[in-house]
Amino acid sequence: MQQTLDTLQHQLQGHIQRVSLAERTITHSELGDFQIELDWSYLKKLAKEQSETGEKAWLQDLQQLAEKVVPMEVVCPPLTLTQCEQLLPLVDALREAGARGTDESWIAAYGVHVNASVPMADNGDDDESISAEVIHRYLQAYGLLQWWLFDALQVDTTRKVSPYIDKYPESYLRVLLSHESVTMPLLISDYLEHNASRNRALDMLPLFAHIDPDRVYKAVGDDKIKSRPTFHFRLPNCHVERPDWNLTESWKGWWVIEQLANDGKALAYWRDEFLALSRPLMGVSESDWKRRMQAWLVDRGWW
Repeated sequence: MQQTLDTLQHQLQGHIQRVSLAERTITHSELGDFQIELDWSYLKKLAKEQSETGEKAWLQDLQQLAEKVVPMEVVCPPLTLTQCEQLLPLVDALREAGARGTDESWIAAYGVHVNASVPMADNGDDDESISAEVIHRYLQAYGLLQWWLFDALQVDTTRKVSPYIDKYPESYLRVLLSHESVTMPLLISDYLEHNASRNRALDMLPLFAHIDPDRVYKAVGDDKIKSRPTFHFRLPNCHVERPDWNLTESWKGWWVIEQLANDGKALAYWRDEFLALSRPLMGVSESDWKRRMQAWLVDRGWW
């Protein structure tokens, strides 16, 4: 952890605050707070408890052991797209310091998480809110693209077989794509019926917990769910060790989702196509669907 802290502090020129043995915060004067933590809930819980009563030597030993196998996570503050450009030198600095990504461990399944803000619906008179219809469009767009995305983003095999980035089941896709309009309770109900788990490539639980926390926490019962008004796209690999890689690679997949979500005509066409191709018992041919999506996206200039 110390090497990560030193590298980021040098780049950010920020103030380091010690949260616990497993967590630190670096505050940048313009961008805000960057959290650096060992991504292990058990250790973070123990570390916070020990911070109040005095840290024991065995906990320090556990922390040092964890650093060898547990992902070191850097969590950025909310940023505009322009501000995101300031993250690129951080990636370069971490690479030069020896940081490694997905290829480093077949257990940890390192990846990049994109938490994109939900576009707000304009209700007039400066009144904006999160709309079920907006979320529905994005979910439909992702659902239509998810099979293609796993190939297009060259998701590492070890991550594919891990439970962390599971695809939405086809049964949910049929429900999702069958609705032309939805209410928020229906949208959340359908999702929880088929995806009551954090382990989805597009994890909607943080957003739905922000909207209806009681319902989500009752259905899932996972204290790792952190409510926030964002989509949680956790599919892309992390290849920080490669000189030709940067965070724009991770953003590309989400950009395509946004393009389709905001193209009503294309979204309606592909939604109807998917439902029309769904065969009894066998569903839609994934290989055929991926080929069609690839050809269309290239022709459209989106990939």
